[in-house]
Amino acid sequence: MTMSSIKIECVLPENCQCGESPVWEEASNSLLFVDIPAKKVCRWDSLTKQVQRVTVDAPVSSVALRQSGDYVATIGTKFCALNWKEQSAVVLATVDNDKKNNRFNDGKVDPAGRYFAGTMAEETAPAVLERHQGALYSLFPDHHVKKYFDQVDISNGLDWSLDHKIFYYIDSLSYSVDAFDYDLQTGQISNRRSVYKLEKEEQIPDGMCIDAEGKLWVACYNGGRVIRLDPVTGKRLHTVKLPVDKTTSCCFGGKNYSEMYVTCARDGMDPEGLLRQPEAGGIFKITGLGVKGIAPYSYAG
Repeated sequence: MTMSSIKIECVLPENCQCGESPVWEEASNSLLFVDIPAKKVCRWDSLTKQVQRVTVDAPVSSVALRQSGDYVATIGTKFCALNWKEQSAVVLATVDNDKKNNRFNDGKVDPAGRYFAGTMAEETAPAVLERHQGALYSLFPDHHVKKYFDQVDISNGLDWSLDHKIFYYIDSLSYSVDAFDYDLQTGQISNRRSVYKLEKEEQIPDGMCIDAEGKLWVACYNGGRVIRLDPVTGKRLHTVKLPVDKTTSCCFGGKNYSEMYVTCARDGMDPEGLLRQPEAGGIFKITGLGVKGIAPYSYAG
């Protein structure tokens, strides 16, 4: 990959308080994403440049495609089905009933069509929260929920290896990208280990996606960058810096999944910081990376 051909542009000045969970919908040539505290799910049409927004009744932390059409989303502590036309959400399952201060955070659908998502305690300020309150779950196609483990600080980026044998996961305040053995048939995970520890200037690992070469891309919150990692060697291969500090997540999309989309936040920035970074909270497109992504999976329930 040559840095010289890389182009970064803000394609949508959305001013998200906390933009997250970008996912490409090939059928509509659109990018879906959420603004968590604004309780909005957004869909940006890359052809018309129009944005549609659906407002829900609680913080919405992730959105995903659904095989039967429309979408699923994590809203508050609920896995929900989203009816876009009706602008309504139907609850499929609820987690963390005993933890009133919790909410879901990042989520993604696995190659078998299960919706994985984790929780965290609501923040008092960005990355300031009661520790060890979260857990990782998945919603199976029959709507039953499996809990994998708890003691999570900020459940964040997740994806699966191209051979579907490894699950990659980020608990942000561990400053690590972790791997698990993953059983596609059962959805079981085991044998947790770290594959990359973040360096100081990379700050807080947030959202993550895999590319078509099996390398991981991690958005670094407060680090103003996405980094490309080799999960086999544990080496960082590449850093792409953005003109905003609070980069939150990334996904591939566009023609043949050759473009990267990056979400970011403006929550917790002072007026001076916003003057310096007027595009904070926008949606960024990175072209010329020389690597493609893979299509997102759709929830099978």
